[in-house]
Amino acid sequence: MALVSGNDLFGRALARQGVDTMFFIMGGPINEALLAAMAQGVRGIDVRHEQAAAMMAQAYARVRARPGVCLGASGPGTINLTTGLANALIDCAPVVAFGGASPMSTFQTGAFQEIDQLALMKPVTKQADRVLETARIPEYVDRAFRQAMSGKPGPVYLDLPGDVLYRQVDEDKVFWPEPAGEMPLARTPADPERIRETIARLASARKPIILSGSGVIWSQAAPELRDFVERTGIPFYTTPQGRGVIPEDHAWCYPQGRSTAFREADFVLVVGTRLNFVFSHGLPPRFSKDACFARIDIDPTEVQTCQRTNLALVGDAKAVLRQLAAAASGLIDLSHYAAWRDQLAAIESAKAPAAEAKLANDASPIHPLRLCKEIRDFMDRDAILCVDGQEILNYARQTIPSFHAGHRLNSGPFGTMGVGLPFGVGAKAARPDRKVIVLHGDGSFGLNGMELDTAVRHQLPLLVIISLNGGWTADPDRVKPGRELGYTRFDLMAQALGCHGQYVERAEDIRGALQKASAAVDQGRVALVNVVTDWRARATTASFTSFST
Repeated sequence: MALVSGNDLFGRALARQGVDTMFFIMGGPINEALLAAMAQGVRGIDVRHEQAAAMMAQAYARVRARPGVCLGASGPGTINLTTGLANALIDCAPVVAFGGASPMSTFQTGAFQEIDQLALMKPVTKQADRVLETARIPEYVDRAFRQAMSGKPGPVYLDLPGDVLYRQVDEDKVFWPEPAGEMPLARTPADPERIRETIARLASARKPIILSGSGVIWSQAAPELRDFVERTGIPFYTTPQGRGVIPEDHAWCYPQGRSTAFREADFVLVVGTRLNFVFSHGLPPRFSKDACFARIDIDPTEVQTCQRTNLALVGDAKAVLRQLAAAASGLIDLSHYAAWRDQLAAIESAKAPAAEAKLANDASPIHPLRLCKEIRDFMDRDAILCVDGQEILNYARQTIPSFHAGHRLNSGPFGTMGVGLPFGVGAKAARPDRKVIVLHGDGSFGLNGMELDTAVRHQLPLLVIISLNGGWTADPDRVKPGRELGYTRFDLMAQALGCHGQYVERAEDIRGALQKASAAVDQGRVALVNVVTDWRARATTASFTSFST
């Protein structure tokens, strides 16, 4: 009879799921489990705060369209994962998190770091569970991955009590499920009658638009979405997290005409995204009260609980878009909406020169729009851009386009500050062959700035750019409590951690600094460019709350 420990079963179970990277901080009782996973070829990236580990796992998931993995030690280590997992939950990102826990045999006795981790995790995850039997570790791990990937993706947590991990069992009695496989687990089509009804309503529309989101990325439906757009000639817009599924220099992308398109659209096809605050819940006055909303979503509760759903197409985005394309053949062609496209193109042509002129701002202190312009004109087309902050996040959203699915990361609808640098580390770990640029506000950078050390130690060369406006958000009247942070020399901090660091105060020096920093990245170094920007510059954006920010 061959005996095997729970730690070894855990390591082998991760490897069988195809996990190649995990983010963690060491500690009891997970150290042996970590070593067992590493012995199976899983790369371990140890971080400086567990919330960053969860955020890195989320970025990894977004870039690779597969679950990211993070781990925390018992008690505080696991609790520190919760901020990142909550962000992944609201963002619908598949993260599988594991937490070491005090032994089951000492539950409710006041054991070291004992707390009900399962109760803490349930509100911030799609599913939270606890391994109760050592021999069933492979089953629990497999189920966690399946739950993270099935239906609407999301984070899943698995509690690992110490005695369950260290107990030895008969290897012959361990059941090994077939690995869950790739996302998505099912290609569910929509009801054919709903498809026919949708195409009939679309054919009679004069001003349709498409709104797409992360569901297109998770279902790997970017080719199908582009095919449907190019067959029908429908203008398209995306959520901030869903950008790049169609290149934003496509002829039928009209960013300057967004407000008009939303206001005048008579048919709105919503693909893989919620109608939440990002789209003003689809309500007037942002959208016409008479518009017909057809929604493609894998989650039946999502499409049925929103008041702006006239046609519910429940199914996988890739499968449903293929159905729609086939049904539209012979009924809808490019001439159908030519006048609508011409109207939006005229708005684009009229507004674009003025918008571009705003970017060429030579003011001192540097306007954040000028910083965004320099980054836009400098970065590679296939670079991955992670943006985090307040003003700089909004300015970048308005000015820096995306061209590849999964290559634009920000905090998403939960609005968590501090995700930028962890997202950059996770993205670089997921795609070492891509340039990764992190554009940070100085306030948000301070939350996880020590992850520069993680990037250096694990040889993950990033380019980090900080918009240094001296505090939290813009404040022309300087009345916000706790706003002032000063002009921290993050470039010197970066140098102390082994990075290339530069400090920029003049607009004309930005491009040269970016070039030097990029050269350092090409040589394998992490680089940081600290750019002093105007503390008065406040970006305009839609109001998401009933109070001023």
